[in-house]
Amino acid sequence: MSVSICPSRPPQGLDAADRAIVLATQAGLPLVPDPWGAVGERVGLSGDEVRRRMQRMQDGGIIRRIAAVPNHYRLGYVANGMTVWDVDDAHIDRLGREVAAIEGVSHCYRRPRHLPHWPYNLFAMLHGRSRDEVERQAAVLRERLGEACHDHRILYSSRILKKTGLRLAARPEDPPRR
Repeated sequence: MSVSICPSRPPQGLDAADRAIVLATQAGLPLVPDPWGAVGERVGLSGDEVRRRMQRMQDGGIIRRIAAVPNHYRLGYVANGMTVWDVDDAHIDRLGREVAAIEGVSHCYRRPRHLPHWPYNLFAMLHGRSRDEVERQAAVLRERLGEACHDHRILYSSRILKKTGLRLAARPEDPPRR
């Protein structure tokens, strides 16, 4: 599990306990039955208090998300393709929600076009055990987008990138990690 700090909102105004929680979780939550309790033990709080504080930080936009970050390659998904779509702006919000709900789409989002070189405004990540599998998944997306789609490409990953969010540096006044 990973905690992603929102880089567009620098974590200012965190009290010492919030800061300790961020430092204890930014490299990931412990993979144990009670991760909140385990973090609480490290920072000197109850698991319920850790969960409440993290929810408050998420509601306030300091923490963007708490999610599992799988290593697709180790799971056998070696063909990872970011599909990019040129979709009519009038339909993109509805179609984006529909595409995001399709099985196999791990994330989907709208991005600005950069004309004349980059006409694509809808991105959807697909994972497969082969490129043929990703192309079959992309064909399902293409069918769903219908006449609102003018063009698309599949951009395949060539290497694994380190998946991390913003990190806080430990300061001398921070409590020692347990």
